[in-house]
Amino acid sequence: MEYRWNWGVFAQTAMGSSDNYAIFLLKGLMLTVCTAALAWVIALALGTVVGVLRTVPNRFANVSARTYVEIFRNVPLLLQLFLWYFVMPELLPEKWGMWLKTLPFGSFYIAFLGLGIYTSARIAEQIRAGIQALPVGQKGAALALGMTLPQAYRHILLPRAYIAMLPTLTSEGIAIVKNTSVALTIGLAELTAQARAMQEYTFNVFEAFTAATLLYFILNVVIVVVSRVIEEKTALRH
Repeated sequence: MEYRWNWGVFAQTAMGSSDNYAIFLLKGLMLTVCTAALAWVIALALGTVVGVLRTVPNRFANVSARTYVEIFRNVPLLLQLFLWYFVMPELLPEKWGMWLKTLPFGSFYIAFLGLGIYTSARIAEQIRAGIQALPVGQKGAALALGMTLPQAYRHILLPRAYIAMLPTLTSEGIAIVKNTSVALTIGLAELTAQARAMQEYTFNVFEAFTAATLLYFILNVVIVVVSRVIEEKTALRH
């Protein structure tokens, strides 16, 4: 039986909404972008702190950072989101748990926090590897010039590590965008969830998921282009 494509479905009014299905999907895309952007900020900030702690001359800091990485890197993202969304409210005091359960847009907050923490463990290992790949003399020279250890990391080690890590950070950015789709399991109406709802309402499965695929592709291409521009600018300064 031949499938009949119906691209006109995107002009139809979405079920339970005043928007057509094209706007319906674009709203899902915007939520995907917001979730990914906030998760990326958390992942980069936490990942940098944990990655630095993996390299400082302090055993307690090293062990603590390594434990963090092993826990959040080795537990599947889907399971982590389930634990944050369904289990955490039950472990908190009753008043706090009820507040968390009734929090407006709770799935959005849990999605970007959970995704950010999960990705931060991966970025932490990349930060560690980037710092340890630098010549040992750079750290020694910075300390010999009178810098403190935090100043050496801030002004010498981290900037050079970031430059070397741009390709892998780009890959993590793309992965975050794709991993936002997992959040549909906790009720987040991101792009994949919107495409799924559209196909359930209209039975135009191929149209819905073809459009979602193209939107993901375009978004990730934008990330790659921006990353290459940054890489070229930093390469000139480097």
